Amino acid sequence: MKLLFVADPLEAFNPKKDSTVAMMREAARRGHAIWACEPRQLRWIRDARGAQAVQAPCRHIQPLDAARPWFTEIEVVGMELRDFDAVLMRKDPPFDSEFFYATHLLEQAEREGARVFNRPRALRDHPEKLAILEWPEHIPDTLVSRDPAALRAFAREHGDVIVKPLDGMGGAGVFRLRNGADGAPDANLGVVLETLTDNGRRTIMAQGYLPEIAQGDKRVLLIDGEPVPYSLARIPQGGETRGNLAAGGLGRAQALQEGDLAIARALGPALAARGLLLVGLDIIGTRLTEINVTSPTCFVEITDQTGFDVAGRFIDALEAAAARAA
Repeated sequence: MKLLFVADPLEAFNPKKDSTVAMMREAARRGHAIWACEPRQLRWIRDARGAQAVQAPCRHIQPLDAARPWFTEIEVVGMELRDFDAVLMRKDPPFDSEFFYATHLLEQAEREGARVFNRPRALRDHPEKLAILEWPEHIPDTLVSRDPAALRAFAREHGDVIVKPLDGMGGAGVFRLRNGADGAPDANLGVVLETLTDNGRRTIMAQGYLPEIAQGDKRVLLIDGEPVPYSLARIPQGGETRGNLAAGGLGRAQALQEGDLAIARALGPALAARGLLLVGLDIIGTRLTEINVTSPTCFVEITDQTGFDVAGRFIDALEAAAARAA
C-alpha cells in the first residue's frame, strides 16, 4: 500500500518514543510506501482545466532504525490524497481552527475517493475533553462551563478539583484547587479561573479530583474497537499532580484491569463504528477522563515493557480497514 501520514514536521519527532514513527517503521517493514505531509500543506484547487482535488506536496521517505536521522527523504511530489491507499491523520492537538479546517479538507478528500483514518467527521465530533460527556456513567463529577460563579461553586462544593482547558495536551494548563482545612477556597481559585476562562470568555472543564491518580493516569488503546491488553499508567512524580509523560510522569505498562475493560467494552464498538480506528482512553481508577482521537500515543512504551507489538496490531487493523474501504 501507499500510505500518507498527515502530521507535524517529521524533524520534530522523537523516534525513541513516537507512536507515528513506530507505525511508519512497521508499515515500511511490510513493504508499504511511506509518505508524509503537514496539515498546513493541504489544499483544494479547481484549475483552468476543471480539475479539482485535495492535494499536497508529499514527502516520500524511508524510515530508518537509527535515532538520528530516523528517515531518509526520497523525493517530494505534489499528490492528490485519493491516490493513496490510506491517509492517516496524526496531527497533535490543539484542536484549533486550523485543525478544524484540515478535517474539512480531509472530508472533501474522502468525497473524492480518499480513505482517511481516523475519519475526519469523527475527529470533529469527538473533541478529546468533551467526548466523555456521552458516557456520564463512567466519568467523575464534572462541570463544563465558562461561568466563573458556577466554577467557583463547583470547586467549593467538591473541595478538591482539577480544572483544565478544553484544547490542551500533555497536561498543559491543568491545575489542582483544594479547599483549606477550614473549608476556605483555595487562595488561587480566583486567578486560576480568571486565567483559564479569560474572564468568562472561554469554556473550561472542572472535575472532582481522583486520588487514584497516585497509581497512574492509564492510557488504554482501542484499535478498531478492541482494547490492547496493556495500558500505560502514567504516574505523577516529585509532588506533581499531573501524570502526563510530557509533565515528567513515569510510564509503567500493566495488564488491563477489570474497570479498564468495562469502559473499553462499553465505548469500543460505538467509536469504531463511527470511523475511529485508533482511540486512546484516559482512565484514573475506574473513571474515564478523556477520549483521545487526534494522535493517540504510548505504542513504544507498551511494546518495550511488555513485548506486545502495538504497532503491528495497528497496521494489521489499518490494512484490513483499507481493504474494506477499497
